[in-house]
Amino acid sequence: MDSKKTFVPSFVISLEEVEHRINMLQEFIKKYMIKGEDYGEIAGVSKPTLLKPGAEKLCDVYGFSKIVEVKNRVEDWEKGFFHYEVEVTLINKKNNTIEAQGVGSCNSKEKKYRYQDSYTIVNTILKMAKKRAFIDAVLSATRSSGIFTQDIEDLNIEEETIKYSTEKQRRYIYNLSKEKHLDEEQLKIFCKNVIGKDKPSKDWNSEEASKIISALQNLPTSSIIIDTQKNSH
Repeated sequence: MDSKKTFVPSFVISLEEVEHRINMLQEFIKKYMIKGEDYGEIAGVSKPTLLKPGAEKLCDVYGFSKIVEVKNRVEDWEKGFFHYEVEVTLINKKNNTIEAQGVGSCNSKEKKYRYQDSYTIVNTILKMAKKRAFIDAVLSATRSSGIFTQDIEDLNIEEETIKYSTEKQRRYIYNLSKEKHLDEEQLKIFCKNVIGKDKPSKDWNSEEASKIISALQNLPTSSIIIDTQKNSH
């Protein structure tokens, strides 16, 4: 045997299968995961951050069960300092094998909790550590770290994530547009003029939807306010 011969390990699955799995994951995210609920986006950040509801959806569709274990805890009731380190293990329900393990920690000195009464948010801190560990495990198990990140959690994503328009707001806008005798194209141009951007209604934030509603309410029904032919040039 030639001792200089280099052995390259073969892939466990084919490249076609890898591509198929990636495409299926991307298709699931596109069809079933909701921006602002399952994941959040912040301007200037290249990847959206995976939120707990989205992690739970991925966990369910992949068929994982989870085991949560607090690996370390510091509970200083005298000084009011609390720290938790958690490990989450994801188990494949079909064959009972471990798919991934995630770790997460949280403490009362973090910026998000520093000025709160630490004695009353002990459970919140523990839950946050569990959530971080869970999302970490899901990203590893589903190989979706190339699509999502959880690092934005440290920037208080849940507080800073844009609040997107509700279905109720969008339905009300649609009904108002009918009352004002606007067709679909006219409504699209009207909304663009109000918020200064051309974007799908599902991507409106709550403030933009409120502006559109207010503008429609103040629009005289008999007015011809949009020249679609002019705007098309």
